[in-house]
Amino acid sequence: MTPVLPSAALASAARVVRRVLAQPAAAVSVAFLLAITVLAFTAGLLGLDPLEQDMLAMLEGPSAAYPFGTDELGRDILARVIFGARTSLTTAAGAVLLAAAIGVPMGLVAGFFGGWRDVALMRVVDLMLALPGIMLALALIAVLGRSQSAALVAVGLTGVPTFARVARAQVLSLRKRDFVTAVEAFGATSSYSMFRTILPNSWSPILTQMVVLSSVAILLEAALAFLGVGIPPPTPSWGEMLRTGKEYLYDAPTYAVLPGVALTLTILSFDTIGRALSSVLEGRDTAVPQPRAERA
Repeated sequence: MTPVLPSAALASAARVVRRVLAQPAAAVSVAFLLAITVLAFTAGLLGLDPLEQDMLAMLEGPSAAYPFGTDELGRDILARVIFGARTSLTTAAGAVLLAAAIGVPMGLVAGFFGGWRDVALMRVVDLMLALPGIMLALALIAVLGRSQSAALVAVGLTGVPTFARVARAQVLSLRKRDFVTAVEAFGATSSYSMFRTILPNSWSPILTQMVVLSSVAILLEAALAFLGVGIPPPTPSWGEMLRTGKEYLYDAPTYAVLPGVALTLTILSFDTIGRALSSVLEGRDTAVPQPRAERA
């Protein structure tokens, strides 16, 4: 394996994207996520207001004014589902980035130095894994309180062990490779070897985990809201809509069905893309080989 050059890495990434989009299910999933993301972050330009109440149209069925009906306070269900997508996507993105920012350096240090650092950091990871993700998130919410930032931190910390283990495994597989040894022979520091030599050659499993954990983060955020400890009202949340909508399932079926469908499709889309990305990268060298020198 040879180190990844910036231009070669970009070309390799482009090839991976093309191969992922060549799979029909992955292409549909990408299109769905792009559509829901654009819709969620431009909903304000469409005149949709998830907090506007119409007391004369409470629990109303689908109509021209409200295509998917209204909730118990007369709020537009479609608008709340669209803005709920913004809540779920931003929380999931922040949680995954937080998990990677903490877990990847932990794994790099544990795998690179070994010894007591490896033992100490991996025991912390084992301790976090001893608790189910939902239990750890509930404990953190109890300490931090109910808010979107608290939900982001709680969901993000549950993903730290996964990134730490993946990064550590990559370091152990690359630590004694020739290109790492050569860099160290030229006087590179430990930080340079970890973050400038090993980490760029470990991007593929980390990227796959980021995509897969996005679906887990969205599900966990919705689960916290469904249990009544997630993002507090009136902020639109798919989990909160499911929790409240189940009380009016017969009076207003779209109240719970629409956010449930949106949640399911979003999770399936992330999972499908993650599986496609994993299948593309499986059995494939993550580094880009250097061109061979021409013979004289």
